[in-house]
Amino acid sequence: MRLPFIFLFIAAVVLSPAGAHAGGPSDSSATGPASARVSVLSGEQVVQILDETVDWYRTLGTQQQNATQPSDLLILFANRQTADKVVELAFEIARANAELLSSEAASGQSAVAASSPGSLAQQQSELGAQRQAIQQEMDAVRQKHATPGKSKLDIEAKLPELQGELAMVDARKNLLDAMAEFVTSNDPKAAGANALKAQIDAIAATVPSSSITAAAASSAATSSTTTSSIIAAPAANEGSRAAGSGIWELGSIALRQKKKIDTIEVIEGHTAALTQTFQKISAAPLKQLKTYSARSEALAAEADNASGATLKDLRAEFDTLAWLFKQTSQILIPLTKERILLQQYWHNLHNWRDSAQKQYREAVTALAVRLGIVAGILAIVFALAQVWRRAVLRYVHEPRRRYQLLLVRTIVVWTIVLAVVGLSFVTEISTFATFAGLLTAGLAVAMQSVLVSVVGYFFLIGKYGIRVGDRIQIGTVVGEVIDLGLVRMHLMELNQQGPLGPTGRVVAFANLVVFQASGGLFKQIPGVSLSWHETTLTLPVVSDYAALKEKLLAAIRAVVSDYSEELLRQTKEIERTSASGTISDASPQVQMHLANGHMEALIRYPVHLENAAQIDERVAQSVLTVLADSS
Repeated sequence: MRLPFIFLFIAAVVLSPAGAHAGGPSDSSATGPASARVSVLSGEQVVQILDETVDWYRTLGTQQQNATQPSDLLILFANRQTADKVVELAFEIARANAELLSSEAASGQSAVAASSPGSLAQQQSELGAQRQAIQQEMDAVRQKHATPGKSKLDIEAKLPELQGELAMVDARKNLLDAMAEFVTSNDPKAAGANALKAQIDAIAATVPSSSITAAAASSAATSSTTTSSIIAAPAANEGSRAAGSGIWELGSIALRQKKKIDTIEVIEGHTAALTQTFQKISAAPLKQLKTYSARSEALAAEADNASGATLKDLRAEFDTLAWLFKQTSQILIPLTKERILLQQYWHNLHNWRDSAQKQYREAVTALAVRLGIVAGILAIVFALAQVWRRAVLRYVHEPRRRYQLLLVRTIVVWTIVLAVVGLSFVTEISTFATFAGLLTAGLAVAMQSVLVSVVGYFFLIGKYGIRVGDRIQIGTVVGEVIDLGLVRMHLMELNQQGPLGPTGRVVAFANLVVFQASGGLFKQIPGVSLSWHETTLTLPVVSDYAALKEKLLAAIRAVVSDYSEELLRQTKEIERTSASGTISDASPQVQMHLANGHMEALIRYPVHLENAAQIDERVAQSVLTVLADSS
């Protein structure tokens, strides 16, 4: 390699040829022709192959995440061992090619140095010969100084001169050595080869496998870790668990197996791509070995007719070819092993994918069967519900009873549907029962009033219950039922002061009122609006209270007689509804008694609620008229 201009200028000025002591031989021999030193791959290709290999190796982490069964862990263990070996061989290939690149760079430098007359190597050789000649001359002078009879004065003067000349040659040689070292360190090929080795070491440090640095320790640690994982793994197979699992678990198993299959297919693609990469680069070293073999045969034929110096050159070239053949073989043999290992790795993945597909099909089949069974049960339930509905509509003619039976049908049907669906989604009945019990207890505490109201609804719609249109009284509120819901009822409030009629207000009561001791719930018998009103008044002092009583009773009967037909009908309706059948006639009553020295009369009379205010007014007027006449 030729020097830059500044180095040539320095060499020309400082290192002028010394004619007296330049008689040493120059070292221009090489270990072989430079053209024979050819690397198989470039530095960029080596780094690319290592990157692809390391990226492929990191898929072991994804495989470990998907290995959930003992069979999966066994495949993962085999794949990990194979992957460690593949990565180790990839770095062997990279390092062997880096050595070839270094050899190629060194060969190029030697060839340039030998072919450049003014090169640093040639000048270093000349200075070495000069130093050797000066050293020989100094030895000769010392021998003369030890011989008797010689002029010691001349010898003592000659020796310092030779020592000064030797010091000058050493100084020039040190300068050339420093320049040569700088040139060598800045050679593009040599720097590229050194940088490639550094990159290889850096990539090796990022690989999460100790096989690159300590293969034996890695094998033992991996074996121990994987064996522990297999022992700790669940013994149950997902395919065998599918038969006793619920719909939710079956769906989860199917989704996991599908995800596992997709992941394995992606890893298979990476493995196939890496295999093709190694197969592609195998052609270059194989071709190179064939070239070296052909060259060695040609050299062998040439050596049969050669002699002397030619045989020496041929021996040097044979040695170079042998080294290159060995180094290239260190690339080709790992490449062949890589293809075999990757085929085995792909075969393991293929078996794993087949196993996952089989489990996926089993899970999907079990899921379909379970869904079919649930759909069949639900179809039977809804069919029986339809039969129930038609039977109620056909044989039950009372609207209220029909409504009750249809409501019970709805509750029963949806309870069965929820139970069937809930049981089909759970894996273990005991787990479901525990969960349902805890959930029910929590709901019972949190929704106590609501649940009691729901239970009260069934009491309210019983045989002697209420219906829409009934007139009831809850506490001090009297109203007509306009809606009866599952949780609460709504009343149209009726006026109790003056003519009976709606006040325009709607009152809502929770159904749990039926269980409350205070307040009470009073229901008017359907078709009956009979009520008893009573009043107490102080009578004036008269001589005949019995005659006064008869007059009061006659006056009240005269008022009530205008409504006698309706009151009689309602009385008979009450008697028919009553279990005892001993209901008295709806006749006015007047009872007299002493209170605080005065005679008082308790007047009771039946009223028709629609005309209650009118009857009360007429009774009051009649009573006042009788009292006025008696006084």
